[in-house]
Amino acid sequence: MFDVIIVGGGFAGLSAALPLARARRRILLVDAGLPRNRFAHQAHGFLGHDGRAPQAIRADGRDQLATYPTVSFADGEAVAAERAGEGFLVGIEGPTGRRQERARRLVLATGVRDELPPLPGLWERWGATVIHCPYCHGYELAGNTLGVLGGDAMAAHKAALVRDWGPTILFTQGGPGPEPEAAELLASRGVAVEHTPVAQLLGEAPALAGVRLADGREIALGGLFVAPRTQPASPLAAQLGCVLDEGMFGPHVRVDELKQTTVPGVFAAGDVAMAMHSAPLAAAAGMLAGVAAHRSLVFPAGA
Repeated sequence: MFDVIIVGGGFAGLSAALPLARARRRILLVDAGLPRNRFAHQAHGFLGHDGRAPQAIRADGRDQLATYPTVSFADGEAVAAERAGEGFLVGIEGPTGRRQERARRLVLATGVRDELPPLPGLWERWGATVIHCPYCHGYELAGNTLGVLGGDAMAAHKAALVRDWGPTILFTQGGPGPEPEAAELLASRGVAVEHTPVAQLLGEAPALAGVRLADGREIALGGLFVAPRTQPASPLAAQLGCVLDEGMFGPHVRVDELKQTTVPGVFAAGDVAMAMHSAPLAAAAGMLAGVAAHRSLVFPAGA
């Protein structure tokens, strides 16, 4: 039996593993190899790693963990989890078939999957010229005319921010325009508001030359910000009975300040357990989850 099984080999999962490895606990890191940021060529806003490929950062982290003799890896997808006595049983589908592993504690760092608006051409440009976070990728698109695709409550707020990276147009997609206070802010920031829906993206993907509106007009753009709906990438939290809260862009696992879920012995970190997503926040949350999981092994009453 492992002390801890960590599900997810992204920034949160790798960070959760490190304090446990250094505490000489026997851990298993399960990684399906499908991180949310696999569509991005570079990670930004992550101090010490700015501009590096996300896969390179993950590979370095895994190599560093591999130097600890109590760390094991399972390449595959954790497809089932349940409580078994004083611990948990996890079913893993891997290259050689299905296996089951037991652990006293679980850390869920399974991430989320994005659901983009139903507009053709978004996925082909996702992570390059169609993006969601100005702090992550706005600098690389700076100086171009930038679009913000509406349809969510934060679109006007995001458009006001994006203006710092270039001339900005908020596309309401035929929905209600900004509230008066937001409209005043956008006007003061020089943000244009376009009510005719975007119907088509132009240019050879992953580049973006512009958009064609439903009335046939074309507008040149160098980047388009969207707000994807997110869903947990794994069913494990729901299988285990963890409570999920509805966030602005999708559900996330409820955790306390030490990343303990509502199920004793189950911790969660990273995008699956917070409303605001970024690489450094995921790594920090993973570290907290790893430390908390270790403490719960030493002080079981606090698990």
